[in-house]
Amino acid sequence: MKVFVTGGTGFLGNHLVKSLIKNGYEVKTLVRSEQKAEKLLGSTGATFVKGDMNDVDAFAEELRGCEVLFHTAAYFRETFSFGKHWPDLERINITNTIRLFELAKEYGIKLIIHTSSSNTIKKRADNTPSNECDTRKPEDAMTLYAKSKIIGDKQIDKFSARHSLPVVTFLPGWMMGPVDAAPTSGGKYILDYLHKRLPGNVNISIDIVDVRDVADAMVAAVTRVNHSERFLVAGHHVHLKDLSKELEKVTDIPSPKRSIPVPIAFTLGWIVDRVSAITKKEMAISVNGIHEIRECKRFSSEKAKNELGITFRPLHDTLQDATDWFTENSNALLTHPD
Repeated sequence: MKVFVTGGTGFLGNHLVKSLIKNGYEVKTLVRSEQKAEKLLGSTGATFVKGDMNDVDAFAEELRGCEVLFHTAAYFRETFSFGKHWPDLERINITNTIRLFELAKEYGIKLIIHTSSSNTIKKRADNTPSNECDTRKPEDAMTLYAKSKIIGDKQIDKFSARHSLPVVTFLPGWMMGPVDAAPTSGGKYILDYLHKRLPGNVNISIDIVDVRDVADAMVAAVTRVNHSERFLVAGHHVHLKDLSKELEKVTDIPSPKRSIPVPIAFTLGWIVDRVSAITKKEMAISVNGIHEIRECKRFSSEKAKNELGITFRPLHDTLQDATDWFTENSNALLTHPD
């Protein structure tokens, strides 16, 4: 079966391409940089299609002959730094995503597997794990990125109903793992730990999932789901102090002893945002990033486990593989997400 993947050189996308190839699929993947694609995916046999989500019509013809579209590309990284990002978020995560899906229908795609975010899910008042039905309203989003995903998902639901084209949406937790070349916020957290740049542990907890488990879940959906559906793939709920302790076991680097209250974290984030605005560099901490995690939400992945037959590898294995990759590839880290 031939499939098309957007965001093929991204953190999730490169693992998805590899998982699809491993499972016998013929893969075309959209890439912004052919050089980066060669570094990350050159040995896979995937076909590279140069382009990006700013101009969907320019590459849409490449969808012809594919049966499944995996959509992982999104505008998100810059939203965790200081600045106004709504026009880009709206264009790429909402308007152009719907345009892509419309063209996919036109070119014969039979199934769309879409990547959203667990940030579209609200926290339950009783603190029991939220599930796929606990959707957030756009006005309640903690960040503009989450707002764009909430609105985008609602538009996708309308599209699917209008065209009778199934869209399977995945809602990952905080992804970590190897081959995080850009890197993402999870990778930056691990790098900050490795370089002893963490001043302490913010007093919050979060769901962490191995990026390879998310990719495998998306591949499993091809043969197990033939209707529109939503799946949380959240992994393990972990307090940051316990995450540090696990990283200490993996790296032999002592974990920070200081506990940072959330209000202090917001102050640090505000300062870092101003530095980011001046230096034009993306930082590992930001006010937006803290907003996303301060609720300490818990998510249930039971639906994905039961219907897709997936499991989540131990957090220790995820951190071991991630730190090994960063240590071995320190010179290969990229300074931009192309």
